[in-house]
Amino acid sequence: MTVILLRHGRSTSNTAGTLAGRSDGVELDDLGREQAERVVARLEVLPLAAIVRSPLLRCEQTVAPLAAARELEPVVEDRLLEVDYGEWTGKPIKDLVGEPLWKVVQQHPSAAVFPGGEGLADVQIRAVRAIREIDARLAAEHGADVLWVACSHGDVIKSVLADALGSHLDQFQRIVVDPASISVVRYTETRPFVHRLGDLGGDLTQFVPTPPAETDTTAEAPSDQAPTASESDAVPGGSTGQ
Repeated sequence: MTVILLRHGRSTSNTAGTLAGRSDGVELDDLGREQAERVVARLEVLPLAAIVRSPLLRCEQTVAPLAAARELEPVVEDRLLEVDYGEWTGKPIKDLVGEPLWKVVQQHPSAAVFPGGEGLADVQIRAVRAIREIDARLAAEHGADVLWVACSHGDVIKSVLADALGSHLDQFQRIVVDPASISVVRYTETRPFVHRLGDLGGDLTQFVPTPPAETDTTAEAPSDQAPTASESDAVPGGSTGQ
């Protein structure tokens, strides 16, 4: 049972430097649409059983070319929805760096709860549960070699990967998931295996199932200067890939 975790392509919010969250009307930019088209070719060799996506427009647009090419109807899964960033939604990233919560998001994300929104620990619980439940259902329908795509958002995918890696959520900011990147997780009876992480162009033919007969057994800013994000800071919502 293998899930291909696909982050949506680059969005207008990514290029604007804002935290999109669940804002209405955030769509793919020109590069993001090109990235969505390239996903079709990248996954061409793989026999996909299903495409599951977040309800948001940027994920809908990302999987649309793939769904058309495979003649699959994407399934909307609310538990793969972007983080509810509450009062942070829509704000420029540069304005959020000075917020006290920023350091918590960077260093202790399992304790981070966005004002008027949800906590990152709750995001991980809902996302992991969704992935594992869908994976088990598809395996029951299509067999243990089933391959499927889940299109979601940066922090959501990172939280699923942290779980698959057996890593505490407080370490998930070390994971980089760029727009339109692919991460591959294979779930087994006893544990998951992470085969790809934030991959942007690698060959995926290794994930084509083998026919059964052939199978082998941060420093503080000066008081007179506005704080800026350091290179070790992670952008809530995921990197912009710029």
